[in-house]
Amino acid sequence: MGKQKRKPISVRHAIAQIVMTLAAIIMLSPTAWMISTSLKQESTVLSAVPQWLPDPVTFENYTKLFTQAQDFPVFRWLANSMFVSMSVTLLVLFVASSAAYAFSRLEFKGRDTMFMCVVATMIIPSQITLIPVFLIVQKLGWFNSYYGLIVPGLAGGFGVFLLRQFFLSIPVELEEAAFMDGAGPIGIYWRIILPLAKPALAALAIFTFIGSWNDFAWPLIITNDMNLRTLPIGIMIFQGRYTTEYGITMTAAAVCTLPIIIAFLIFQKRITEGIAMTGIKG
Repeated sequence: MGKQKRKPISVRHAIAQIVMTLAAIIMLSPTAWMISTSLKQESTVLSAVPQWLPDPVTFENYTKLFTQAQDFPVFRWLANSMFVSMSVTLLVLFVASSAAYAFSRLEFKGRDTMFMCVVATMIIPSQITLIPVFLIVQKLGWFNSYYGLIVPGLAGGFGVFLLRQFFLSIPVELEEAAFMDGAGPIGIYWRIILPLAKPALAALAIFTFIGSWNDFAWPLIITNDMNLRTLPIGIMIFQGRYTTEYGITMTAAAVCTLPIIIAFLIFQKRITEGIAMTGIKG
């Protein structure tokens, strides 16, 4: 058999590839500049001629960042961010999947109306609810605590909507077969629905983790203890003290960004699958 001839690339396809490549370069350039600056000496950060490649390469900023724990508890901020983000992510997966299962599979009065109310909350800007939520958290005695950092992040319509759309794409026959074998709603939810919904759960997990990790306004409002601050707030504090040491500030930003990049690289396939499959039926 002869070799198959490759189809020639159309002009439109070539232009699309060039445009997407340029867009990717533009999107990645701030991250590249941040990493480059973190590896520069302070004397070369603000040079008249911008240098994309650090010369010489130095890890002095990273050493200085992590050796000032007595004034700036970077490790504690990093641990707080990880603990809060992981807690919010796991709890959101449980709450959103439970609600989505009820809205997609269970029959009860006012189900569709309640679901529309949940979806309607997605159009409300979070800034509008900051004061009411703060007052509620303060009344509960959760100010300056992990409860105050975690619990308010569990309410949100996006996860319920995303998972409900995915659950609707799962064949009902699977649930009927499980029901005939004696499984109840909880058993069907735990043993049938959740294992089949791994792509959507992974997509929701990464979205939730990124949102919680990058959250700035709420941790700033709800905490005033240095040991309870998260990493984004810590960067602000650090930048305020070192207004001229941009290398250290960029180093702190790079440390804050690294877990997000790693999480995305690990779960990018799941994210694509989850987003693609949530629109099959709804």
